[in-house]
Amino acid sequence: MISPRQAPGWWHRLDVTVRDLPLGLLLLAGSFLPALHGKGTQVGDLPNRPFDALTIAVLGLECLPLAVRRRWPAVSLALVSLGFAVDQLRGYHSAAGTALPLALISTGAHLERHRRATALVFSAAYVPLAVALHRLGSGGETASGFVTFYLALALAWGVGAWLRSTRAAEAERRLRVAEDTRTAERTRIARELHDVVTHHVTAMVVQAEAARYLTAAPDRLDQTLTAVTDTGRRAISDLRHLLDLLNPDHGTGTGSTGVRTPPAGRLRTLVEQTRRAGQPVEFTEEGTPTESAGSADLVAYRVVQESLTNALKYAHGSRTSVRVRHGEKEITVEVDTDGLGGPGASGGSGRPTASPGGSGRGLAGLRERVAVLGGEFSAGPRADGGFLVQARIPAGSPS
Repeated sequence: MISPRQAPGWWHRLDVTVRDLPLGLLLLAGSFLPALHGKGTQVGDLPNRPFDALTIAVLGLECLPLAVRRRWPAVSLALVSLGFAVDQLRGYHSAAGTALPLALISTGAHLERHRRATALVFSAAYVPLAVALHRLGSGGETASGFVTFYLALALAWGVGAWLRSTRAAEAERRLRVAEDTRTAERTRIARELHDVVTHHVTAMVVQAEAARYLTAAPDRLDQTLTAVTDTGRRAISDLRHLLDLLNPDHGTGTGSTGVRTPPAGRLRTLVEQTRRAGQPVEFTEEGTPTESAGSADLVAYRVVQESLTNALKYAHGSRTSVRVRHGEKEITVEVDTDGLGGPGASGGSGRPTASPGGSGRGLAGLRERVAVLGGEFSAGPRADGGFLVQARIPAGSPS
């Protein structure tokens, strides 16, 4: 037993021919109603003729091909037109004549190939029908009447062509939206990978480079290598978390059950990791993250992460201050670094800092992330040579 809620899905799973057949059957049955005899389409001035033995075949030829009006529109139009011609020449003038404009609309909407040729053939076939009807009639139908009926048929074709163009435009729009969505998702994934890989790998490079100068101090060397190991483990954990998010089963109960928002205290862990890489960081956090902050927490975390990564790369050893304030309506982040350096700068330690060159993806990505949530972002050098990153991120945006 199919419930009313399941009926639409069940109906659309049927073959298109089965779904189109009821219209033809309904029109065929209505044509035999006594009240509609002689009340159908009439071209020319032939007198009405009562139904006879041939009527069933003629009306069936007009109505039943509507079942294939979407699968084989040209075939449907040819058969319906033939039945309509016999209907008019015999003088039945049945309600089944309505099948002709329906077939024209369907052909204009669903015919994919030889559209122009089909229209020309149909137009050419109308000429001998009009001539035959004029000769068989009493001459009461003028040429303007035949032309008017042809224009009405052309209008039905035009309606079908308009439906076809509308459907094509909608399909193109959906394709464009899908492509834009894929592009946006690829960009988001690239940003996530950039944030995770750049920060952790930069910290590992700095720590490993520092270890080269600690061979005479085994205790400090062991601490540095431990920090490299811990950073590597965090990088693997973050990458695994990101790959879980890309898993199609994520969030369905069969995949990872993690969430994108960083857990509480993650900022302090991030700052501590940066300190262990040799960067003096002053950290101040006011307020506590709220559950309704949504993706604002993640964006704030990424702002701090990218800023500390740049401080490690270009101002290693320089004082860096991080201030984060969690408000009811917004999160503000400010990262201030003294003495902006560059790749290869000594950072005041007397040792070169091995650091890859920047691609510009990080700050641009942060600006876009903050803008998506309706916030404000700025990043640039200070007058005294330092570098300041500021962000105001509205809270409560869904992830």
